[in-house]
Amino acid sequence: MNTTPASQALPDFDTDVLIVGAGPTGLTLATALAARGVRTRVIDRLHEGINTSRAAVVHARTLEVLEPLGVAQALVAQGLQAQRFTIRDRDRVLMPVAFDQLPTRYPYTLMVSQATTERVLLERFEQLGGRVQRPRTLVSLSHDDVGATATLDDGSRLRARYVVGCDGMHSVVREQARIAFGGGSYGESFVLADVRLSGNAAPRAEVILYFSPAGMVVVAPLPDGVHRIVATVDEAPEQPSAHDVQALLDARGPQQQRLRVDCVLWGSRFRVHHRVAERYRVGRVLLAGDAAHVHSPAGGQGMNVGILDAMSLADALIKALAGNDAALDAYGAQRRPVAEQVVAFADRLTRLATVRPGLRVLRNWLLSALSRLPALRAKLAWRLSGLVYR
Repeated sequence: MNTTPASQALPDFDTDVLIVGAGPTGLTLATALAARGVRTRVIDRLHEGINTSRAAVVHARTLEVLEPLGVAQALVAQGLQAQRFTIRDRDRVLMPVAFDQLPTRYPYTLMVSQATTERVLLERFEQLGGRVQRPRTLVSLSHDDVGATATLDDGSRLRARYVVGCDGMHSVVREQARIAFGGGSYGESFVLADVRLSGNAAPRAEVILYFSPAGMVVVAPLPDGVHRIVATVDEAPEQPSAHDVQALLDARGPQQQRLRVDCVLWGSRFRVHHRVAERYRVGRVLLAGDAAHVHSPAGGQGMNVGILDAMSLADALIKALAGNDAALDAYGAQRRPVAEQVVAFADRLTRLATVRPGLRVLRNWLLSALSRLPALRAKLAWRLSGLVYR
């Protein structure tokens, strides 16, 4: 891979930027840096192809910022375009949000598995000469005024000018840098499942968030006739069966036209936290993506915010490597408030979906009344699509 003038002047560094974590955030950052000639190394604790974090939504703003990397069109070609998001109480539409009038080349929500997103980014990174070292775990990290030293699980040591933690909610980089991760968690657990559905109510080009007295359930289409189901459950099964998912849809989904679960392709459970890192930078160490912020999956914002973090951080690192170190502080000052907004927005959606039964009528009346305001629907479309962060 090409080197920067600064790295040529400092041959004792193994790399300019060491990225810990090869999820969508880490691979986006690596690709953006490699495309601009920065020496970049990526390590990841997982064997290739193992992916249990299943984001499935790529929003319009994310596709816009990925265009310069040459991956947006590849994602679009492999995804499904959902032009509408609706909030419903069983069969009643409470809030329709359309994306088809947004001023963008991508007036839709792209439904595509995280595994596909990672594969497309990895292929582009490798085309640029990059490589992910797997499975490799960060054991310890230290840094000084000019660089950072990472010790890996095989005993090797890497010296980098900067280290970036893209290693998720349980980030070793964040822990090593002693950055606080304030917030809390929801009492409920979440069911996540990819299923095959039959029934006329199965959405083809629409993401539906169902409210009900029993809780919320999201039904979203994916390519190849698959649907993603996400639901809050007091104690979710570790591996939800077709019977489990069917019971959730019967209790929370449409009533007039029943959805039938034919089979479960993949399923899991997880707990949701709402946390934001106290800071995004300590000296030569930086954070991005889930290492810096986690929140409810409501609105499908998580992976998208991480990718936007990565593109912003790539610009900041380019400037820092050229001598403008203050750009890294500006990155945190810009992106941390965005994370706080996203956490608050996802939290509001989650709490709306799980209000006490006694407040359900009031909530439904309020949402129905607000849905009559075109300006509010447009504002929601801008927020969900990420265009509000342009």
